[in-house]
Amino acid sequence: MARALESATVKRALASSGRVGLFAAGKAAAGMARVALAHLGSRAPALIVLPCGHSARGLPRRAVAFAAHPEPNAASLRAGRRAVRFFRSFGREDTILCLLSGGASSLLAVPREGLTLAQKRRRIRELARTGAPIDALNRLRTKLSAIKGGRLGRSTAARLITLVLSDVPGDRASLVGSGPTVRGRRRDLVRVVGSNRSGLEAAAREARRIGLKPVLAPRRIAGEAARAGRRLARRAATLRPGSVLLAGGETTVSLKDATPGGRGGRCLELALGAAEEIHHDHPITLLAAGSDGLDGNSGAAGAFADGSTVPRARATGMEPAAALARHDTRRLFEALEDLFETEPTGTNVGDWVFLLRA
Repeated sequence: MARALESATVKRALASSGRVGLFAAGKAAAGMARVALAHLGSRAPALIVLPCGHSARGLPRRAVAFAAHPEPNAASLRAGRRAVRFFRSFGREDTILCLLSGGASSLLAVPREGLTLAQKRRRIRELARTGAPIDALNRLRTKLSAIKGGRLGRSTAARLITLVLSDVPGDRASLVGSGPTVRGRRRDLVRVVGSNRSGLEAAAREARRIGLKPVLAPRRIAGEAARAGRRLARRAATLRPGSVLLAGGETTVSLKDATPGGRGGRCLELALGAAEEIHHDHPITLLAAGSDGLDGNSGAAGAFADGSTVPRARATGMEPAAALARHDTRRLFEALEDLFETEPTGTNVGDWVFLLRA
């Protein structure tokens, strides 16, 4: 964020504006907004929409709204309508600095005319249960919304500068948070300031610093989580000792056969799928975790696994294959004391998997 705000193009656009407003929404909104307010001044008119439970420390209380994630609720509807009023309050000589990150789709919810919030939620939930990827979910959210897909941006004559922290394949700004401010006008600026890949590159630098040889996976992880985990474990088995395979992206979980009340997430399923492929004498250890600190409904960011995971689980009376079939993986990793728990991290760039060959 600091680098983006110091770029010549952004500085020039802000300096030539009348009023400058700040709009931020998503899981990373608090951190992004703190940097921007330090740059703009704390008196800049602002609206910052955060997920319930996230810290608003250091932000002006009057500017903060809380809404629901992963499914929108009445607070999301209020936040969406407040965003429309905020955008309409700026004129052609003004600029709104828009800071978007994953999660904004749920936090801002104004259904299109003729559709209720309950109907919109039901249609998105039905698609999500099939294991649809994030870009497919965001396309449906845009279709059902009165503010997504640039429609919020079109409610104002002001110039828009949109800075994006990306959690989507290809880092297309128009898909992050369903792109409420990416409207395609000539005066506007749109920049991706961070992504899953930039996090992997930072992890590679850290791996080299501590004496490991990083190997970056050439493609984003995708598809059914457990199968992706098995593929990564097989790839890690071919590494030389002292190497670490770094992979990122976002897998899916089809919940058609989920156990009622079951708890888990795609990272936990990926870790357990990988554990099924790691032979007990292979010195491979992995961490699979969501960068936002919350994996599905597990309450954890992710989990650790290695060649002992499956035999230790069976020794406690749990069968890993059955836990995967029921989509109830938290109990298993909790019993093994292998959950990775961080609480919300204040960012969101998808998931990461690190596989170390000792």
